[in-house]
Amino acid sequence: MALFGTDGVRGLANGFLTAELAVDLSIAAAHILGELGRFEGHRPKAIVGQDSRASGEFLEAAVVAGLASAGVDVYRVGVLPTPAIAHLVAESGADLGVMISASHNPMPDNGIKFFANGGGKLDDALETAIEKRMGESWQRPTGRNVGRVINDDSAAERYIFHLLNSLTSNLTGIKVVVDCANGASSRVAPKTYMRAGAEVIAISSDPNGWNINENCGSTHLSNLKAKVLESGADLGIAHDGDADRCLAIDGNGAEIDGDFIMAILAADWQSRGLLKNETIVATVMSNLGFFKSMESLEINVETTVVGDRYVLEKMLADDFVLGGEQSGHIIMRHYANTGDGLLTALHLMQAMKVSGRSLADLSSVMQRFPQELINVKDVAKERLATSVNLQSEIQRKQRELGTGGRVLVRASGTESLVRVMVEAKTAEVARQIAEELASLVRSELS
Repeated sequence: MALFGTDGVRGLANGFLTAELAVDLSIAAAHILGELGRFEGHRPKAIVGQDSRASGEFLEAAVVAGLASAGVDVYRVGVLPTPAIAHLVAESGADLGVMISASHNPMPDNGIKFFANGGGKLDDALETAIEKRMGESWQRPTGRNVGRVINDDSAAERYIFHLLNSLTSNLTGIKVVVDCANGASSRVAPKTYMRAGAEVIAISSDPNGWNINENCGSTHLSNLKAKVLESGADLGIAHDGDADRCLAIDGNGAEIDGDFIMAILAADWQSRGLLKNETIVATVMSNLGFFKSMESLEINVETTVVGDRYVLEKMLADDFVLGGEQSGHIIMRHYANTGDGLLTALHLMQAMKVSGRSLADLSSVMQRFPQELINVKDVAKERLATSVNLQSEIQRKQRELGTGGRVLVRASGTESLVRVMVEAKTAEVARQIAEELASLVRSELS
C-alpha cells in the first residue's frame, strides 16, 4: 500500500503515523531533493509548521530532527495554516516546506505533506521516489554540515501581510463570523479579517490540542449558521483544521460551498478582465449546476480528478489563474499557488463589498442540482475500476439521467472507502440511484 495519498501521508498519529516514520520520510525527502540538485551551491533550508493537534508536537520534533540530521537548516514557524507554509517557502526561497496536519480529519489522525521550492506540492513521481528511499543506509553529515534549527517568530505577521496585500479594497461595513475549527487559523484568521476592516466574531478559536474539528469548522456548520443568524452577520466563514479551504454561510443561513464560491469569483474576475483565457479549473466532483452556470457566462471549465494538487497542475500547465474544489479548496494564482481558506474568504468578502450585494444575491449566479453522496466503507476500493458489473451499471445509470444528471463513483484518495455521488433534477431520483449503486458497490467489492 502506498504511503502517500492525494494530500501527503495521513493516518492515526502514533499508530500508523509514528515518530520513526516521520524521521524516515524527512530524511528520504532531503536525499531525493538533494540528488536532484535542489540544494546545490547553498545550505538547504526548510520551513516546518503544524496545525493545533497535540500529536503535532512530537511529529514536528521528528520531522525537524530528520531534516537537520540530513544537513537541512530548519525554520520552525509553529501553528499556522497550510497555505502559510506554502507562502513562506516561496517568499523565503526555501528548498522545501513541511506541514504536519490531517486537515479536516478528526483529532486522533495526523499527516505530513511536503512543499517544493516555490511553494507547490510535490508531484506523484517525487513522492514515489521518497517512499522508495526510506530506511536506506546513508552517509550522515557531521560537524558544520549538520542542519541548524531556528525559531521563526515573524512568520505569522509576514503571512498576514501577504494576505492583506492581495486586496484592492478594505472590508469596512462587512460583519463576519469565522469558525476557526479550533485549528491552525485560530490565531491568524480573526486578526487578518479585522485588519482588513471587517467586524469579526470568532468561534471555535481556542485550540487545546484535542478539540480541532470537534463539532466545528467546515465539516460541522450548524454552530456557524446559528451564530450568523443570532448576530445578524453578513456572512459566516468556516475553515477546516489546517485552513487551506473555506466554506461560507450567507446572511440567511444558507450554505455556500466551494462551487458557489468559484462561480462568484469567476463572474467577478470575468467582469474585471482578470480571468485569463476565460477559463476556470474544477474537479469532476463539482456540481452540475456549477458547469451550467459557467456555460451561461461563457466561461470554459477544465476538469481534473479530485485533489487540489491536480487542479494546480492543470492551472500551471495551461496558465489558468482560478480553480478549485467543491470542498472549498480555491486556488487564485494571482496571489498563491495553493488553496488558501483565508485568501478565499478575503476575496469573497471583497466581492460583496465592491458590488454592494449580499452573499445570497451573489450566489444566485448558480443553481445547485440536488446531489446525493454516499460513502461506502470497508470495501476493496482498488477493485473498483476492474469490476465489469459496476462499470456497466454506472454507465447505464448515466444514460438514464442524460443531460439532467450525473453519476460519479470513485475511490477516496485519503480514506478506505468508495464515494458514490449522483446528481439529478430531483433529490428523490438522486437518492434512489445513489442507494442502488452503493448497494452494488458493497456486494461487488466486499
